Amino acid sequence: MATLLRKIGLIRLHDRDTEDPKHHHQGSLKGTKGNQKNNNMKHCNTSNETNNILSTPEIKARRFDVSGKDKPAVKPDKPSKDAKEKQQTGGGKASSGSVMPPPAANRQHCTQVRTRRLMKELQEIRRLGDSFITVELADDNLFDWNVKLHQVDKDSALWQDMKETNTEYILLNVTFPDNFPFSPPFMRVLTPRLENGYVLDGGAICMELLTPRGWSSAYTVEAVMRQFAASLVKGQGRICRKAGKSKKAFSRKEAEATFKSLVKTHEKYGWVSPPVSDG
Repeated sequence: MATLLRKIGLIRLHDRDTEDPKHHHQGSLKGTKGNQKNNNMKHCNTSNETNNILSTPEIKARRFDVSGKDKPAVKPDKPSKDAKEKQQTGGGKASSGSVMPPPAANRQHCTQVRTRRLMKELQEIRRLGDSFITVELADDNLFDWNVKLHQVDKDSALWQDMKETNTEYILLNVTFPDNFPFSPPFMRVLTPRLENGYVLDGGAICMELLTPRGWSSAYTVEAVMRQFAASLVKGQGRICRKAGKSKKAFSRKEAEATFKSLVKTHEKYGWVSPPVSDG
């Protein structure tokens, strides 16, 4: 029996020793692949099981809570002040759909219009060279004129006063606002000191033509001065010869306050100065 067993073992040992190495290797590979496949299958099944577990509602809720804790909630950005203004104004456009020009550009345009108009009038006055009025710029400022009125009605008492006091002209100061010629200039008498003739305290002039209500952009400085000369005569203006008072200079501040007051008065009760048509 022992001998038989030894023979069988030798036979098995012989079979194993004489077995094709390639065949043995392939078999081992198959076995390895089979094991790997089984392991992979086990891993896939494990992954699937894990996914199935994670897909349960309870786990989903937990994952959501954890992510919510890790990442703070992002608040929506508040619109800036400029964005609000753009939304309210429609992106900077007027409600009518027209784009409003910037204030700076508007001021620049008004300055250009005023400059061209005054340059043209100044050249025209100097070109005529008549003896009615002459113009000098105050401190070389195109928008501030000193105007000399050389003539009034020669049959008037005022003209006689001028002859007797050797007054060659009536000096006036004319300043032009930013929106000239669409707004009237401010005009006041400087010298001599006048009485009546619609000349009031500070040298202010009571004349409807010089107010926004009575002004027209078509009026030239020369036309305004002619109207003023006519008002002086019709208002029986005279040169002041009273001692002490005749030497008192007119004040711009006083003239502005007086003009503002008289405009309010006449807007309430009407104008009594000569109308523009009497020029």
